[in-house]
Amino acid sequence: MNWQAVSFDWNQARAFLVTAEEGSLSAAARALGLTQPTLGRQVAALEEELGVILFDRVGRSLSLTQSGLELLDHVRTMGEAAGRVSVTASGQSQAIEGQVCITASDAMSAYFLPPVLKHIREIAPAIEIEVVASNALRDLRRREADIAIRHVRPEHPDLIAKLIRETSARLYASAAYLDAHGRPACANDLSDAAFIGFEQSGRLLAGLNERNMSLTKRNFKLVTDSGVAGWEMVKQGLGIGVMVEEIAAMTPEVECVLPELDPFQVPIWLATHRELHSSRRIRLVFDLLAEALA
Repeated sequence: MNWQAVSFDWNQARAFLVTAEEGSLSAAARALGLTQPTLGRQVAALEEELGVILFDRVGRSLSLTQSGLELLDHVRTMGEAAGRVSVTASGQSQAIEGQVCITASDAMSAYFLPPVLKHIREIAPAIEIEVVASNALRDLRRREADIAIRHVRPEHPDLIAKLIRETSARLYASAAYLDAHGRPACANDLSDAAFIGFEQSGRLLAGLNERNMSLTKRNFKLVTDSGVAGWEMVKQGLGIGVMVEEIAAMTPEVECVLPELDPFQVPIWLATHRELHSSRRIRLVFDLLAEALA
């Protein structure tokens, strides 16, 4: 290989890749923890080194040029290789210290994790935990997190996944809401009820109608992509929402609505990258999470 012909550095290539995937300089800068001007200079430097224009700039939006599209697959391959190098290096660490990144939904992060994190601190005080509280699935293969707590089974062969247990989610509303609107005796009594929706996917609506309800989008007066925000809306009497039984049990001001209805089954999966599972600190955190969440 003619190494002298390689005239750009990885930081420039990474800046281009993340900008292409995120769709804007501002979003890419947030993803990389850089300032937007710094990221813009890296992309401009790559364009100058290669002698091509990679992005068409229209206002604040960016679109890949033909040259950018042709380059993208090659740089994406570089990014995947860089991720594998990072994963392999992390997996070799045998010290029970350093950082471990855990990603989980915002509700799981807020209501389930704090006592578990306290226990981990007592067992291994030198481990630093970063919690990414997000309902978006993070890519463990690209080191967006070391350990993920998910409600769907990870399928990629590079990941180790363990089903911790299954829990149940039911309908809940505040006592104030039920005092004002009545306590339903059957599913048909909910046809005019106000519900708190989660995202715009329609899955919750479909799941409720499978339980003999006759709801439409008009029943969902409020929609949020945050489980924590949605639960606060339920607690404050803004409507009926779905929550797992353990979190509802922590909330005395809510009541289960139609407890005879079939609950939603919610699996709890723990996942990590196969090579990271050989790291002592990540293995320890993985095992402590599995024990506590079980």
